[in-house]
Amino acid sequence: MTSRLRFICAHRAEPGVKRLCQILAVSASGYYRWLNTEPARQARAAAEDQLAVRIRQAHEQSGGAYGSPRVTSELREQGVLVNHKRVERVMRRRAIIGIHQRRTVRTTIPGSNAPDVPDLIRRDFTATRLDQRWCGDITYLPVAGGWLYLATVIDIASRRLIGWSINTHLRTSLITDALDAAVTARSGQVTGVIFHSDRGTQYTSNAFAQACQRHQIRRSTGRVGTSYDNALAEAFFATLKRELQINHQTWTSEADARRDVFRWIA
Repeated sequence: MTSRLRFICAHRAEPGVKRLCQILAVSASGYYRWLNTEPARQARAAAEDQLAVRIRQAHEQSGGAYGSPRVTSELREQGVLVNHKRVERVMRRRAIIGIHQRRTVRTTIPGSNAPDVPDLIRRDFTATRLDQRWCGDITYLPVAGGWLYLATVIDIASRRLIGWSINTHLRTSLITDALDAAVTARSGQVTGVIFHSDRGTQYTSNAFAQACQRHQIRRSTGRVGTSYDNALAEAFFATLKRELQINHQTWTSEADARRDVFRWIA
């Protein structure tokens, strides 16, 4: 129908609008209504073109990683008030696509004969204030000739990464270093904080229990083999791996991996 209306507009001088409308089975009133609203449509199209430029810039600055939710967040931080559905529509029309995460193999190894630590979160990843609930996990980073491992501590209230550690080993010191970094970031005022994790050997170790006790942090763990019990930490790693394209590349050196991860976190 739009093509017919545009044809009538372009050729209306010779046969006349009425005759063209009859030939193309378009009502004259509908044509004039379309003609009167054309300036508004052109203004909307121009605004969408301008938005598309901002969207493409945000997408390219992310290395092509961001999808519509992250692009929307980035634009709002820049002061652009835009609905996520509109961003999604513009990206779809212009084939601007973020990187999708591939499914990977779980690497958490449950500790044998681990002490019973209760689940104080029960999949409720909300908090009413900072330093009420934390969560954390470990992920691997492929480096030529081996691996690096990243441990995190996330404040559930703000969703902010407040402590992290990266190293070439999976010893318990990897996670205690991340925990100590989080405690330092909060100036040591963490008494009563709940730290939630999976039941990997590092998090159920005596060394980690002693570190939590030293800072007066309460431990909480999910069930074995259930990623949803630590969904917030899993989601953080999924975003990191997608945006750094970790499943599609191997760093040539530890220094390169550390630099890229630090830049992304910062």
